[in-house]
Amino acid sequence: MSIRPELLQDLAGRQHSLEQGGGESRHAKRREKGLLSARERLAILFDAHTFQEWGMHVEHSCHDFGMENKPLPCDGVVTGVGRVNGRPVASYSQDATVGGGALGQRHSKKICDIMDYALEGGMPLVAVNDSGGARIQEGVESLSGYGQVFYRNVLLSGCVPQIGVIAGNCAGGAAYSPALMDFLIMTRENANMFICGPQVIKAATGVDCTMEEIGSAKANASISGNVHFVAESDQHAIQIAMELLSYLPPNNVENPPHLPTDEICLDPDDSMNEIVPEDPMGTMNMYDVIHRIVDPDCFLEVHRDFAPNIIIGFGRVDGVAVGIIANQPNVKAGTLDIDASDKGARFIRFCNAFNFPILTLVDVPGFLPGVAQEQGGIIRHGAKMLFAYAAATVPKITVIIRKAYGGSYLAMCSRDLKADMVFAWPTAEIAVMGADGAVNVLYRKEIAAAEDKAAMRKQFIDEYRDRFASPYMAASHGMVTDIISPASTRSVVSLALRNTLTKSETRPPKKHGLIPL
Repeated sequence: MSIRPELLQDLAGRQHSLEQGGGESRHAKRREKGLLSARERLAILFDAHTFQEWGMHVEHSCHDFGMENKPLPCDGVVTGVGRVNGRPVASYSQDATVGGGALGQRHSKKICDIMDYALEGGMPLVAVNDSGGARIQEGVESLSGYGQVFYRNVLLSGCVPQIGVIAGNCAGGAAYSPALMDFLIMTRENANMFICGPQVIKAATGVDCTMEEIGSAKANASISGNVHFVAESDQHAIQIAMELLSYLPPNNVENPPHLPTDEICLDPDDSMNEIVPEDPMGTMNMYDVIHRIVDPDCFLEVHRDFAPNIIIGFGRVDGVAVGIIANQPNVKAGTLDIDASDKGARFIRFCNAFNFPILTLVDVPGFLPGVAQEQGGIIRHGAKMLFAYAAATVPKITVIIRKAYGGSYLAMCSRDLKADMVFAWPTAEIAVMGADGAVNVLYRKEIAAAEDKAAMRKQFIDEYRDRFASPYMAASHGMVTDIISPASTRSVVSLALRNTLTKSETRPPKKHGLIPL
């Protein structure tokens, strides 16, 4: 017996109606602003015809304030599972044309169901946030819904990658779900993310401010550091998410998608020998080193606009996926400050959770001095770097390029923090402090008594640098695996990665360590 045609027609009609969301007029207004619909965003993300929607026919459960007669198609959120470049990904996309995308009890249930499946299926989650916040008409039910989403964000953390896309409003409590995710992508226009808006801040504190100052992509990416990537459009945001997914493993028990080449290129790169300036006080650009180590066009920088004195990102070296942490001497001389420490530590912990080998490139003169840094807790924040590196059990390879002084030398993954291999360029300076500062302490009286103080000081500086800051001193104590020519760095790193991928390390049993948050 065949199914009655009218039943199929009814199904198709219902599907078509639900797919329209809040209606063409609302979609048209959004298109004028350059905004895509919730479904269009998912259509770009997923391979064609692979998305299986969950809960299309879900209705809201509110019967107060006239809501009992007000339909909300899909309850304002599209959820489901599909394939991104052939790999399974779970996702939800909030529909701002339906009740402003506000979250209610069944809206949150749809999100929680897809998050549960992401965890059970061991697949990444991509969340597109475009919501006015809690659905006021549902009262505590909407607050409960947010709590259940937050709980699952934490449950998924460290098990499957979570990527949040801020493509519209994301205010108040709604901001905490993306804040609990691993990476946030925010569109430069048409999006905002904040806890208290300008009016609330004005009423509570008397301070005038603008949305640009507190909730824009610029503010979140460069000042607060909440956002990792800034996109120029909805399409660009989804493209960034896809590129990010191309580096990530589906879950914490699998390795990143390594694409090892059949052969390792051992040819020297003589241009590397020209990167470090002759003057020890001269500046250099660490991007010049990174782009010569990784494969062509294989570096995805993360958190670019925040704490630029440290660089983090994903790359491939002869096809092997790796997380990269590097000081940037062009900014604040490459010192570690509060923001750089937070940025680096968080990335290290992500890499460790998802099995990325870590490559650390060192040119660090110390922690940034200053009253604001001390009062702001540089001790506590700097300790996060020490904790993150020491706790990491993935392969850890360090290359000391130039300065590596004091506690910051340790904080950039020294051998004492169990780096598997530490290589140094001949230009490396490994010491308790720089030669200038050390001479001021060690030879103060001799310099004061000298006729030519400048000449005497220079002599002591040169002697100290040659004797105590030389990489050969550290190598003689077994703190450096080898001293290498800059030209050989790429091949040395590539070999080291291949030789450490099978690393297995266990730690004492415990629930978790207590990182100094």
